[in-house]
Parts: sequence; structure tokens; C-alpha cells
Amino acid sequence: MIAVRPRPLPVWLPFKARLVPVLSTMAGSAVVLLPIVAVGPSMPPFGLLILLAWRLLRPEMWPAWVALPLGLFDDLLSGQMLGTSMAIWTVASLIFDWIDHHLLWRDFWMEWALASLTILFAVVGGWAVSRSYIAYGSVVVAMPQAILAVLVFPALVRLVAALDRWRLAR
Repeated sequence: MIAVRPRPLPVWLPFKARLVPVLSTMAGSAVVLLPIVAVGPSMPPFGLLILLAWRLLRPEMWPAWVALPLGLFDDLLSGQMLGTSMAIWTVASLIFDWIDHHLLWRDFWMEWALASLTILFAVVGGWAVSRSYIAYGSVVVAMPQAILAVLVFPALVRLVAALDRWRLAR
């Protein structure tokens, strides 16, 4: 199998078109800064959801490594152990690259199922890493966060599609 290098964004794309995906993902990660008090993990990982939405909407836009610095930003804002989101987001991005090379077509339901599995992987992986220093107990505590994230994902895909139309408008 021949390795295919992803093409960089065309030079003619304006600055707005290059910056909106990154800033929207960073804004999704910054949602954790809102003053919401909860006993357990209840807020969906919005940064990951927006990254997945961009990745599914425009698979050619970002190489797989872009999840690493965005995951670092999420780790720094969320207070998770450094490297948790970096590793989980990068693994998810690599899996989506592999899926893009092996599946010939995808529809909305298949993308939602793939994103749901990725969200479950991210939430359970984050729980597994954090349980070493925080006594959360059972993985059932993290399930409301995962269920809410899966249910919110289609709305965020629509938001990202609107952002994509806006960023490419002249």
C-alpha cells in the first residue's frame, strides 16, 4: 500500500478560511471555562465534537497530526492530565484517516455511528486516565456525559456546516 500525503490547504484560501476551523475547535474546548457547577462529568467534550464535525465534513482539510496541538489546548483548559486529549484526539484522527481510505462512501447515519463510537472511546478513555487520581468510581458516572455528547453531535455538525459556508463565502 502506498502512503498518500495529505495535500495542504490551497494558498489562495483567505485567512478567514484557514482560521475559522481552528478557532471554532478552540472555542469548543473553551466551553469548560463557563461557570457550570456539577458533581460529576456532565458537559460534553465540545472541542472533540467540533473537531470530529470538521473532520467528517472536510476530511481533506486537516492532516491527522493537527489533533495533537488542539488536544494540548483542550488539556490545558480542561485541567485533565496533560496528554489525555492529545492522545485520544490523535488516535481518533488516525482512525478516521484509516476509515477514509477504506470506506468508499458514508452517509449521515454511518458518520453519526462512527462519531458516537469515537465519543464513547474518548469519554471512557478520559475516565480511565483520570480515575487514577480522582475517585470517580464506576464508569457509569461518565455515561451521562457520553450520551449527551452523542445526542448533541448532530446539532454541532449543523453549526460547523454553517461555519464552513460562512468561511468559504467571499
